[in-house]
Amino acid sequence: MNTSKHALYLEIIEKHKGIVFKVTRAYCKNFFDQEDLAQEIFAQVWRSLDTYNVAFKVTTWMYRVALNVAISFYRKDKTIAYAHTEMEDRLLSYDMEQESENEQDLRELYGFINRLNDIDKAVLLMYLDGEEQSEIAANLSISVSNVSTKISRIKQKLKQSVG
Repeated sequence: MNTSKHALYLEIIEKHKGIVFKVTRAYCKNFFDQEDLAQEIFAQVWRSLDTYNVAFKVTTWMYRVALNVAISFYRKDKTIAYAHTEMEDRLLSYDMEQESENEQDLRELYGFINRLNDIDKAVLLMYLDGEEQSEIAANLSISVSNVSTKISRIKQKLKQSVG
């Protein structure tokens, strides 16, 4: 095993693991599926590390890998029924201490995100993480104006669901 690749992998995962957790939480409704998806994403990051293009930010690349794996995972497991979603959502947390005050808001936000289609989920996750619209567009192979329109429509949907 290449030790420099291993060190780079560990550094990337440590710095950007939050992306993986955001994506898994948005695409999976129960903890066990989130764990499975996270493992798939981490494995794919390792496999894809040799093809990482330094012209892209690491976060952009991580989103691309995580979202591609999540969409494939979601399509594969789409037939599974989640009868106890509400109960499972209460049990979800990878760091309750940090989320205690905002837990309800966070749960509602992820509930909203779960109802979006795959592309809108990806746009919103990257937008909330502060990615530039041009990076979102490049990552999802859509136009910047399409990203802008999607963000506007998602915000409108969110306003309607809250109010």
